[in-house]
Amino acid sequence: MLLLFTVTGSWAQKLSDNATISVITCGPHHQVSYICFGHSAFRVRDPRMGIDYAFNYGIFDFDGPDFFVNFAIGHNVYLLGVQEFEHFKNSYIEDNRYVHEQILNLTLDQKQKIFDYLAWNAAPENREYLYDYFYDNCATRIRDVVVKTLGDDVSFDGSYIATDYTIRQLTDIYLKPFPWLDLGIDVCLGLPMDKKASPYEYMFLPDYIESGFDHATVKSDSGAVPIVMEKDIIYAEHPEEQEFSITHPLYVFSFLLVVSLVITLKDFYKKKLSNWFDVILFGSTGMIGVLLLLLWFLTDHRAAANNFNLLWALPTHLIAVIAFVRAKRWLINYFLAVLVLQGLVLLFWWALPQQLNLSLIPVVVILLLRALAQYSLRKQVASR
Repeated sequence: MLLLFTVTGSWAQKLSDNATISVITCGPHHQVSYICFGHSAFRVRDPRMGIDYAFNYGIFDFDGPDFFVNFAIGHNVYLLGVQEFEHFKNSYIEDNRYVHEQILNLTLDQKQKIFDYLAWNAAPENREYLYDYFYDNCATRIRDVVVKTLGDDVSFDGSYIATDYTIRQLTDIYLKPFPWLDLGIDVCLGLPMDKKASPYEYMFLPDYIESGFDHATVKSDSGAVPIVMEKDIIYAEHPEEQEFSITHPLYVFSFLLVVSLVITLKDFYKKKLSNWFDVILFGSTGMIGVLLLLLWFLTDHRAAANNFNLLWALPTHLIAVIAFVRAKRWLINYFLAVLVLQGLVLLFWWALPQQLNLSLIPVVVILLLRALAQYSLRKQVASR
C-alpha cells in the first residue's frame, strides 16, 4: 500500500531525461498450470526520481469476495498492481522463468503520457478491470496502454507472422506440459476458440507481445523509428526436461477403452448388459454435457459458446440412465441414435469446424461400443 500511495501520489510529477519505459516479458512456468502462458508488465525507471517500478496487470485476489463464483461465471476481476521491479524480477528468476526487457524508443513527452496513464490506472478506484483470457489480459493491456496513450504515433506491423494458427492452436503450444488442463480447456471452450487469429490477436500471449513490439514503430522527431531501442536478457532460463507420464489422458482413456471392449464382449457372450458400467459412463458424460450448456448459456465465458463437444457429451444421457431402472423400450431407439451419432463424429472428426482434443477419440469409441451393446441386447430382449 505504501508503494501504491507513492506512485499515485506522484503521478503529476515529471519524468527526467534519464527515465526509461520498458516492456517486460516473463517466460511460462513449466510446473504450475495457471501461469503456463508467461507474463507481461511495464517497467518504469527514473534514477533521478528514485523509482524503478513494475506495473503488473496480472494481479488477482484469491481471498476476495466471491472470487471463485466470479471465476466460474466468467466475471474475473483483475487489477493493476505496482511493486519494486527488483522484487518483481526476482520472483520470476526464482521459478527459472526467463525475463526479457525491451527498452522503448520514446520521446520524453511519450514516456510521460504512458507514466501518467499507468499512475492514474494504479489508483484504487481505477485499477480493477474485467479479465478476458484472449482479448483483455495482462499481455494485451501492455499493447493497449501504448496504443491508448500514443494513438497514431505507434504502429504494429503483423506481416512477420508466417502462421495461420487458431486461438486454440496457439494455446495448445503452451499447454503441452499440462495435457489434462489442455483437455479441460478443449472440452469447456467451444467454436470461438477455433477462429483464425489475426497477428494483432496473437498478442494475447506474452511472447507475441514481445515479438509484436519488436516489429512496431513509433513516430519521433526524425520520423518513424523502431519502438524498441534496446533489448536485454535479464535472465535466461535453464532448460528443464519434461518427464514422460503414463497418466496422460490419451493413455488413461485408451486403457478405459480396452476395459470397455472386454466388458462389451462379455455382455454379448452372456447376453446380459453391464448397466452399472453404463450408468457411470453415460451419467458422467451427461453431467459434462450439462456443464457445457451452463457455460454456454449462463456464464460470461464468451469462448464457451457453440461447443461441438456436446456431440458426444449429450445432456440427455442423464435421462437415459434414470430410465434404466424401468427398462424403458424407447431406450432401444435412443441408443441407436447415440450409436449413429458417435459413428458420425468419428467419421467426420477432422471435418468438424471445432478442433476436438485427440484424447477424446477413445472416449467416443467407448460411447459407441456401449451404445451398440445397449441397442443390440435391448432389442434382442424386446423381440422375444
